[in-house]
Amino acid sequence: MEKRSMTEKEAAEYISMSVSFLRQDRMNGIREKRTPGPEFSKFGRSVRYMKDELDKWLDAYKIKRNNQI
Repeated sequence: MEKRSMTEKEAAEYISMSVSFLRQDRMNGIREKRTPGPEFSKFGRSVRYMKDELDKWLDAYKIKRNNQI
């Protein structure tokens, strides 16, 4: 059975970003000229990232190339 939620360390590895990036995003929110981080959930003091939300975040920053020459 596949895990539905991830710790910040697991999420950082999954999206190939640093734990620091995720922490700064949570603390600072959306900032000008910065890529916003993925949505997260809090359960008490525990932070969790849902796999579906991480996939949506990755898709949102996908660059589509026009292969015409």
